[in-house]
Amino acid sequence: MAAKRVSEEPAFILHQYDWSESSLILECFTRHRGRVALVAKGVKRHTSNFRPVLLALQPLRLNWTLSGDGAADIHVLKGAEWAGGHVLPMGDGLMTGMYLNELLLRLLAREDPYALLFDAYAAVVRLLAAASAPRRQAGEGEAAVEPALRAFELLLLRELGLLPALDSETLTLQPLQPEARYALAAESGLQATTSPRGSLHGAQWLALNAALQQKDPMTALARCCEAVAAPLKPQLRVLLQYHCGNPPLRTRQLMLDLQSL
Repeated sequence: MAAKRVSEEPAFILHQYDWSESSLILECFTRHRGRVALVAKGVKRHTSNFRPVLLALQPLRLNWTLSGDGAADIHVLKGAEWAGGHVLPMGDGLMTGMYLNELLLRLLAREDPYALLFDAYAAVVRLLAAASAPRRQAGEGEAAVEPALRAFELLLLRELGLLPALDSETLTLQPLQPEARYALAAESGLQATTSPRGSLHGAQWLALNAALQQKDPMTALARCCEAVAAPLKPQLRVLLQYHCGNPPLRTRQLMLDLQSL
């Protein structure tokens, strides 16, 4: 019986590692099939047509044959081409893209599709590429990156069922009061606080909750996060690390080390 084939699947490469002297295993994020593992045979040879194409943070179209029963296996890559649209993010944009890739590798199970999350990831990668383009003006595009990252983190947590309700206190289920302050804790969810640091007003959490319900939540969230990106960042990072478990996120620590230098 002929092997089943997946054709022209939108994808990004999250990570790659050696499989043999001439081949690589690719961890890919695809639109319709989620995270999949593909073996790229002979890709390390200088004559391979795949070598200039199989790059992280680049939109691709991939073809592969399904191995075994087609689920949770390593499949065989048969074709790959660049889908076009933007150049490779550089500098801070490259590091941020690697951070997103590590989040997806740590949190997504294989063969579980998240089309909405894929589209959001693709939008953030495009923004990172635009912000690091050599012809941009100083600061152009950078102001939009932080709100987009917070929006993606919120959407990722929501899609995985790891984000508590943002319209009520998690432990008491009491509705949020617009003028009160609330903080997002890893184990106890959204809770009331009197500290202005690392917290948001109830009205701001309610606005984020409303954005998550929109037909295009990524755009609505990014707009909503413009005013709260700074205080939201540490809260989401703690929650994400909690669900990623040990060891700590490597890309996050690397970015902190580079900033300290």
